[in-house]
Amino acid sequence: MRPIHHKLFGAALLALMGHTAQARVTRIVIDDTRPVPSVPGKPAGIAYEQVVGRAFGELDPKLAQNAIIQDIELAKDTDGKVRYVASFAIYKPVNLQDASGLMWHDVPNRGRVGLPAEQELAVGDIGLFSAWQGDNAGATTVKPKASIDGMQFLQVPVARNPDGSPVQGQVFARIVNRTGAASQPLMVQTNPVPYKPASLDTAKATLVSRGRENMNGEVFDEQTIAPTDWAWAKCDAQNPFPGMPDPTQICLKNGFDAKRLYQVVFTAQDPYVLGIGFAAWRDVAVFFKHAKADDAGTPNPVANTVTHSIARGISQSGNYLRGWLHLGFNRDETGRQVHEGLWPIIAGRRIALNFRWAQPDGVLELYQAGSEGPQWWLPRPDPVRGLPAAGILDRCTQTRTCPKIMEHFGSAEVWALKLTPEWIGTDAKQDLPLPANVKRYYIASSNHGGGAGGFDTSIPGAGLPKAGPMCPGNNFGQGLLPANPVPHKETVNALRLHFRHWVMKGTEPPASRYPMLSKNQLAVAEKTALGYPTLPGLRPTVPERDFIMPVHDYDWGPGFKAIDGSGVPSNAPPKIKQVLTMYAPKVDADGNEVGGVPVVLLDAPLGTYLGWNVTAGGARPFHQGEICNYVGGMVPFAKTAAERQANNDTRLSLQERYGSHEGYVQAVRQATERAMKEGFLLAEDAQALIDAAQKSAVLR
Repeated sequence: MRPIHHKLFGAALLALMGHTAQARVTRIVIDDTRPVPSVPGKPAGIAYEQVVGRAFGELDPKLAQNAIIQDIELAKDTDGKVRYVASFAIYKPVNLQDASGLMWHDVPNRGRVGLPAEQELAVGDIGLFSAWQGDNAGATTVKPKASIDGMQFLQVPVARNPDGSPVQGQVFARIVNRTGAASQPLMVQTNPVPYKPASLDTAKATLVSRGRENMNGEVFDEQTIAPTDWAWAKCDAQNPFPGMPDPTQICLKNGFDAKRLYQVVFTAQDPYVLGIGFAAWRDVAVFFKHAKADDAGTPNPVANTVTHSIARGISQSGNYLRGWLHLGFNRDETGRQVHEGLWPIIAGRRIALNFRWAQPDGVLELYQAGSEGPQWWLPRPDPVRGLPAAGILDRCTQTRTCPKIMEHFGSAEVWALKLTPEWIGTDAKQDLPLPANVKRYYIASSNHGGGAGGFDTSIPGAGLPKAGPMCPGNNFGQGLLPANPVPHKETVNALRLHFRHWVMKGTEPPASRYPMLSKNQLAVAEKTALGYPTLPGLRPTVPERDFIMPVHDYDWGPGFKAIDGSGVPSNAPPKIKQVLTMYAPKVDADGNEVGGVPVVLLDAPLGTYLGWNVTAGGARPFHQGEICNYVGGMVPFAKTAAERQANNDTRLSLQERYGSHEGYVQAVRQATERAMKEGFLLAEDAQALIDAAQKSAVLR
């Protein structure tokens, strides 16, 4: 789809909406309404329906709440307003008298939405998903209307210079671990790079290949590819080099080598004003929480039912929430607080969204923004990077619009998503204090989002797969170890209930629980300092000091504002000024992390559960031997003492630990009692875990 030039876009919306004095959501369109099917085998509960549609909104760029949006002044219509269209999906009780009063406002992850949790549907909570990602690429491509089964999309204008000419700048893109076809697309994570070259003349771009990179950003065997040896084109056997012109992919004269990475730097034009996604998500929430109808009289389908709301986002979407709050968007255009609660899940940084040429699908691989500025809540200097005192809560504290905040993480966020500076700063000298409105929980030794759960999932031959999981990221590779099964599900069920009661009733949740320097639970992220045993099947030195994905102190150029992650970068890719020393949780004799909340599978372990994995070779060899981006792995315990001794395994066997199957079931029962007592496991989930342990193949 072609870029949406703001003058044409604005004229169309003006014709639809008419001019209004106050900037806000002025019109909604309901595209479809359908019943939510009941779950087979479950007793009938509250009847729900799903409503999908589009919200047409406008922003006043002069308001301080909006002026922080990068390039908003370059996106105005002739009347001075800035306009957008955001799709939404609502899950609501058919009979609004069944509504609980609580609305969960979820941030879609790369356009995706899912059914609310059954616990939320059981009590009449309302679920709202609304679009924020305006890069108009892949899954987030703008569509004519919303659909029940579709992705969420946001239509935003592109920036234009005051004289109407295109805004241009330098952009980079990468191709890795691809071979076979003569042409390859430019991707960020799983979506296309949202910017296209201003010219298809390859002499105006630079393409290089690299033999290797490491986690410290060191580059080896970089070779420049001559402009005559590649083209902006799609090519194949029927259309050999130079192929058919195509600005979204590269055709290489001699084909791609899967052992090498390719990086192109080019001049792009028409940057989307992506920061509008912060304001659009805010204003859609305000409409459904407070409005009775839009300007044309179309009723709000959940009018007069929402008394409290909690913002929620997972992974990329949780990073979005941290950036959203940091830039002051929990205050609407009238000055009201938008959400009473905010739950960023498995997200330890701020989304890199509100700067020109942002790539919001980035996952913190090399040269991806997102760790700039304060990742911590309260003001704190950053002497390592030379930044003044700042914190995520600065703006909402000034306007008294800070919500209650709950955050929880697993080990994968430490090892691949650069989490620990949030806990101990960039200088790692002390634990940073948490404010009273923030609760933090760590699910030790767990994968990104948690694993499959169960007990047979830890036993070779009974449920543990032989093949490792794919490493998330841009064609990153495959893990050497099987996937880590430690679940988040039961812990999240308990946290959800605590958060509802905290927001709606003022009941305090359990105290924060996470590894701390003051408790000797954190150390430099390498094997000896952390206490890892040598694990069967892995090289004996892993994890080495340069294994973890570190925070890079990037130089994006003088126009970039690191504190807010805003501005106009001019270095593509950025230069690396320094690499920060990273810390991670220490481990026990089994290699399982200390300092987290009680989890049954960790208190009754069947192996070593890792927040990291090692990238295997095979068809995607470029990252071989490095950390497998943000996926975890596991190394099961031997069944008998003789078996472990034959493998030089220092970890006790299952028989040495538990004796028998019934001994393991008893260990699970004791673990459930501890987790329930401390508030991190619900009674119904505890019984289900005991039943599963009894039916498992452990020591059968």
